Amino acid sequence: MKNPTALTNKSIIVSDNYEQIDGRNAYHTDVKILSLGLSQKDEQGKEGISAKVWSHSGEEWFNKSEELPFHRVIDLAILLCRSSLYFQDAYRLPKLYDPDNPKIDRIGLQGDAMNVSICTDNPMIDDDIKLFSQALSADGEMIGERLRVLSRLLKEMGY
Repeated sequence: MKNPTALTNKSIIVSDNYEQIDGRNAYHTDVKILSLGLSQKDEQGKEGISAKVWSHSGEEWFNKSEELPFHRVIDLAILLCRSSLYFQDAYRLPKLYDPDNPKIDRIGLQGDAMNVSICTDNPMIDDDIKLFSQALSADGEMIGERLRVLSRLLKEMGY
């Protein structure tokens, strides 16, 4: 099954084994990949960043509008947080990633683990990762504010 995300989402960060940790649906889900990537340019012509849930019907990949179970929303937040943490130090790498070791992390969830990697299937990864890093930095204040609120609420909940 070829990873479709590189061509249609300009994916930068992927969890390509999501079917193994998809909540109660683990190992029995059509959701195969979570990704973070570049979105279409906005009205000012700036690249933005977005998250995507990739499903596979058994015959074809599709990206559908869907209700997201809470665990998937949280998993996307985990992917965003881990990616943001990665990009705090990525400037130290000449290409913002190591082509020989694109794996960022493996986060234990539900008896298995979420892979977090640079999407090396993206033929434009060397350029796209720079754009993604710039967009993440440009949105840093907005994202940071939301993450601080999330952190405060999680602490209030006892987490």
